[in-house]
Amino acid sequence: MSDDVHTSIDNAVKGNDVLLFMKGTPTFPQCGFSSVVVQVLDYLGVEYQAVNVLENQDVREGVKAYSDWPTIPQLYVKGEFVGGCDIVKEMFEAGELKEYFDEKGIEMEAA
Repeated sequence: MSDDVHTSIDNAVKGNDVLLFMKGTPTFPQCGFSSVVVQVLDYLGVEYQAVNVLENQDVREGVKAYSDWPTIPQLYVKGEFVGGCDIVKEMFEAGELKEYFDEKGIEMEAA
């Protein structure tokens, strides 16, 4: 991965409280796994930024190297890698995701 791509990803991760690297956009997810994570975040009422990795192959591959995680989507909170679809879904179903957002000081509209 080029230094430029790494720096760009690093700046995005550190510059947004909640950041989702996904395939597609929150209004038009282009894979089922990305769609699930968007639904969870929307359900909780979390404000987040999204990066559509389909728009840039360097970012798509670069974020995998950045996190050492092989799949998309990838969720970051306050600069910390949380996980992909399965982890986010499991945390949500166990009530851990809401607690995690509370601990990190992330506002949620939903109870």
